[in-house]
Amino acid sequence: MIQEIKGWHVFCGFAAAFGIIIAVNLTLAFQAVRTFPGLEVKNSYVASQAFDADRSAQVALGWDVSATLKDGVLSLIFLEDGTPIAPKIEQVTFGRATHVAQDESPVFTFDGAALRAPVKAGAGNWNLRLKARANDGTLFQQRIVVRAAK
Repeated sequence: MIQEIKGWHVFCGFAAAFGIIIAVNLTLAFQAVRTFPGLEVKNSYVASQAFDADRSAQVALGWDVSATLKDGVLSLIFLEDGTPIAPKIEQVTFGRATHVAQDESPVFTFDGAALRAPVKAGAGNWNLRLKARANDGTLFQQRIVVRAAK
């Protein structure tokens, strides 16, 4: 027996399809807002006014900065003309890029080659957001992506 498709059948099909789409969108929006780590700066316009001058001063330092993660030890290497240095670390946050639940502020010690600190990190990508001060008072700010092996 062939059953005829009526108007209410079509309405129910459209309502179900759009209901699923709306439910998925609301779920994704809720998750995005819930895991948002917050503002980078209070006023982006004001921060942009000094950006070029700050960047030029930072580039003039000539520092080559890198970070590695191995066996739960985060190594932060500052090189000035190829020589390891230990600038004053003013602020450092090590965590995921997507949320702040696993953020930590490692305490570094300089061993002559690198600044090292124990951290709790699983596999994947991590961010190291740091602010360091040079001897001449120049502020060095950088976000370094650190890849932890599986």
